[in-house]
Amino acid sequence: MALSARPLQSLALAIILLGGLAAPALHAQNAPAPTAWNSLTPAQRDVLSPLRQDWSSLPPQRQQHLLEKSKDWVNLPPQQRAQISDRIARWQQMTPAERQQTRENQRLFRQLPPAQREQLHAAYQRFQQMPPEQREKLMQQWHAMPPAQRLRWLHAPRH
Repeated sequence: MALSARPLQSLALAIILLGGLAAPALHAQNAPAPTAWNSLTPAQRDVLSPLRQDWSSLPPQRQQHLLEKSKDWVNLPPQQRAQISDRIARWQQMTPAERQQTRENQRLFRQLPPAQREQLHAAYQRFQQMPPEQREKLMQQWHAMPPAQRLRWLHAPRH
């Protein structure tokens, strides 16, 4: 079970990121107008600050989705708001290929049966509670495995 950390971390990060950033379905009839950065409240600008540089280039639907999410975020404790802001910043730093892989991981996660999703969530929580050195060691071990070994390991029964 020790080597499960890396794929679970990637999958969980994808879920976290896309849960807060995934754009809603586009509706051409109800397309919102773009929102200017300066029209955001100070709290919204604080939470969405990693997106400031790209804000005007985001589709209006994405802006609206993020603004809806920010209504919830502004009521969170400062520590949780900082975590969300960090996640947004990490998303912005990803390459298009990394973002696509993250989206694919989320799609695959949603297709899992609820029991398997819960197992992954529990394993990710255990991984997060490990000391950073132990997490790094597990990630290095995972990266050192050949792809075929990774697949065998992923599909091996766990208890």
